Amino acid sequence: MARKKEYIEEEVIEKAMDLFWRNGYETTSMQMLEKEMGINKFSIYASFGSKEGVFLESIKFYKQKLRQITDKLKASSNGIAGLKQYFYDFIEFSRDATIRKGCLITNSANELDENANLKIKDELSKFTNNIRSLFANNLKKEEDLNAIEVEEKADYLIISMFGLASASRVFNESQLYNYIENIFKSL
Repeated sequence: MARKKEYIEEEVIEKAMDLFWRNGYETTSMQMLEKEMGINKFSIYASFGSKEGVFLESIKFYKQKLRQITDKLKASSNGIAGLKQYFYDFIEFSRDATIRKGCLITNSANELDENANLKIKDELSKFTNNIRSLFANNLKKEEDLNAIEVEEKADYLIISMFGLASASRVFNESQLYNYIENIFKSL
């Protein structure tokens, strides 16, 4: 007879996600996951298969949390103004009490090297491409942009978003807002 889980999977994944978000994938150890999630290694392996499995589930959970601002961007008909609002919304989204954690995806991507796990690289790439597509779709609402300009500006914005996500861990709100304003002045 299979043992009954003594925990709620969504709750332990949220705890794992927060740990990965703060520390990154490489730095987070199984011992840290055990402590943060409040379950033992056996339960982690039985439910998620590995640290990689926990991380991939954490990314899924992160996407769900991020939907509060990505859905707003999808529904926006404001073109560039909607994109600018997304950048401001991200600053608020990344705040955790008194600190900013940046972006789980950006933090993780920043620590990857050429030997990184291919499944994780692929998942990070898919996530980034999805956000870039949202940017391109909003740019298409601008009548004065042609298809090439839309693609170029979508690239510019996704790279700017990476910069903002990294900077949000270090710089103050005024500096971050100045950065956002300057990103959109150049569009």
